[in-house]
Amino acid sequence: MKTAFLFSGQGAQYVGMGKELYENFACAREVFHEADEALGFSIREICFEQEEKLNQTEFTQPAILTMSMAVLSCLKEKGITCDYMAGLSLGEYSAYTAAGVFDFAQAVQLVQKRGRFMTEAVPAEKGAMYAVMGLDRETIELLCKEGSKYGFVAPANYNAPGQIVIAGEKEAVEKTAEAAKEKGAKMVVKLNVSGPFHTAMLEPASKRLAQELNVLQLKDAKVPVITNVTGKEVENTEEIIPLLIRQVMSPVEWEKTLLTLEEKGVDTFIEIGPGKALSGFVKRTLKGVTILNAEDIKTLEKTVEKWHQNNNGGI
Repeated sequence: MKTAFLFSGQGAQYVGMGKELYENFACAREVFHEADEALGFSIREICFEQEEKLNQTEFTQPAILTMSMAVLSCLKEKGITCDYMAGLSLGEYSAYTAAGVFDFAQAVQLVQKRGRFMTEAVPAEKGAMYAVMGLDRETIELLCKEGSKYGFVAPANYNAPGQIVIAGEKEAVEKTAEAAKEKGAKMVVKLNVSGPFHTAMLEPASKRLAQELNVLQLKDAKVPVITNVTGKEVENTEEIIPLLIRQVMSPVEWEKTLLTLEEKGVDTFIEIGPGKALSGFVKRTLKGVTILNAEDIKTLEKTVEKWHQNNNGGI
C-alpha cells in the first residue's frame, strides 16, 4: 500500500474549521499558537469566528495552511505516514511545509504575502474565474483561443477529466463560459475568488513573490512532492523556488498530478484540510483507489481506522 497526502486549496475554507481539533488535541493547539505568533495576529479567531476576513485571500491562505498543518499533526500523532505529497495551488505550500522544505512559521508568513500579492495583481472587478464541467482539455483550449478576441482568457486549473477552470479578463471569461455552454458543457460555475489566479495576468504577483522566495533557505524534502506546474515529481530542492514563482501564473496540472501518483503505485489518498474538493477530483480521475479525508474529529477517526486496517492492521 502506498499513500499520498493531498492538501486543500483556496475556496475550501469555512468558519469553524479546525476548532474541534484545537479543542481536543494539544498538537493542533500548538500549530495554531505558532501561527498566531509568526503572523502577529490571531489566525485562530479568523478561522473560528470571522467569516469576512476568512474569505479575504491574504487571510484565507495562512488560515488554510495553518488548519492543514493542525490536521497533519493529529494524523502523525496517530501513526499515519505517507509516500508522496501534493497540494492544489496554495496546498502545494502546505505539502512543502509538511515535507520539511519550509519551516511552518516561514511558510505561514510567506503565504500571507502570496495572498496579498495575488489580490493586488489585478483589480477585483477586472478578472474572473469559471469552472467548466463536461468538456475536454482540447475543446476548452480552443474556446479560450476564440474568446481571446474579447480580452485575455486561458485555462487555469486542469482539475480532473471534464472539470477545468478558465480565468482572465471578466468579459473574455464570461463570453468563453457562454460559448462553453453552447458547446455542451454540463455546468458552468462562477468561482468566488478575488482574481484570475494561475494565468499570465498574475505576473506582477509572481515577480513580488520571487523577491520573497529567492532569499529563503530551503531544506531537502523528507517526502517526495508532486508540483502543480508540471504534474511531476520535484527532483531536487533547487527546482522548488523557480517552480513556485511560475506556479502562481501557470495552470494547475492537478489531473496530471493524480495520474503521476497512480503511476508511482499510490492506491490510498488522504485529503488534509478543509472540504472534500480534492477527494472529488480523485474520484473523477482514478478508479479502484481508497479516498479518505481528515478535517475534524469524525473524519480523522474514520481515516485513522481505515488506514491502519488497510496497512496490515497495525502501526
